[in-house]
Amino acid sequence: MIGSLGVSALINIVLSIICIGLSWWALQAFRFDLFVHKANSARAKLLQILLSIVVGYIVSRFFLEYLGSSLMLQNLFS
Repeated sequence: MIGSLGVSALINIVLSIICIGLSWWALQAFRFDLFVHKANSARAKLLQILLSIVVGYIVSRFFLEYLGSSLMLQNLFS
C-alpha cells in the first residue's frame, strides 16, 4: 500500500484510533434512552463503546481502502 510496512501499520493504527474517537464523540449526541431501559447503566455504556468501535473501524477501513486505491492509480500511467 504505502512504501514500508511499518509506515502502513502506523497509519492504520492512528487512523483507526482517530475514527473510533470521532465515532464515540458523534454517538454522544444519539439518544440511547429511547432504545434502552437504563441509559446510564454499564450495559448501555458498553453498547456505546462497541458501536463506536464498529463504526470507527468501518470508517477507517473506507479511508484506508480509498488511500490504497488512489496510490495504485499511479501504476495506471506508468
